[in-house]
Amino acid sequence: MARNITRTEVEEKIKGGKVAVVEALPAEYYEEAHLPGALNLPHDAVDQLAPGLLPDKQADVIVYCSSDTCANSGIAAERLTELGYKNVYKYTEGKQDWIGAGLPTESGA
Repeated sequence: MARNITRTEVEEKIKGGKVAVVEALPAEYYEEAHLPGALNLPHDAVDQLAPGLLPDKQADVIVYCSSDTCANSGIAAERLTELGYKNVYKYTEGKQDWIGAGLPTESGA
């Protein structure tokens, strides 16, 4: 089961560099803006893309989508857990919370 994680904890893990951050939105939203270093893993492509993007099932993985009203991160996080990923975190407040706090994003594929 994925555990919830706060914006502050996400920031700390990104700064520490020992985490995979994945955006569970379609590519066009990811390319517009995503958290620093995030990978694009749409919620409906987890089975196909996760083995290549996230080869270490023991690594910390943070999944997010647009906001707490978006179900994509929950769907993707649950599927990752079912596939055997052991340290899955869900940043429920997502990209809108991150941007609202004035934190940096990246754009492009």
